[in-house]
Amino acid sequence: MSTAHTVVTVLTIVANAGIAVADFRKADFVLANSAAVDVPRSWVPALGALKAAGAAGLLLGLLGVPVIGVAAAIGLVAFFVGAIVAHVRAQAFRTMTFPAAYLALAVGCLVL
Repeated sequence: MSTAHTVVTVLTIVANAGIAVADFRKADFVLANSAAVDVPRSWVPALGALKAAGAAGLLLGLLGVPVIGVAAAIGLVAFFVGAIVAHVRAQAFRTMTFPAAYLALAVGCLVL
C-alpha cells in the first residue's frame, strides 16, 4: 500500500465520518443542503449511516481487509455520484462543491 493511498484513505475516512456525525445531529447546514436538493429530512440519518458505513469499510480496508475497503470505496463513489446528480437535477450548483470534493476523495481511494 502506497503512502498516497494511505493519506487519501485516512482523509476520506475522517471527512465521511465527520459529515456522518453532522447528518446524525441534523446540523443546520446539512438540513439546508438537503432541502436545496429536495431530499426529505427523514432521509438524512439514513444517508449519514451510509457515509459512516463507507468510512468504516475504508478503515477495515486499511487494517487488512482490502476487499471491504474496495467495496466501501465503490459504495462511496456511487453515493456521491448520486449526490452530484441530485444537485444537478435541482440546479443547486452553488452547494455542489462539497459533494464533488467527497466524490474526488472516494475516487482517489478507489484508484490508488
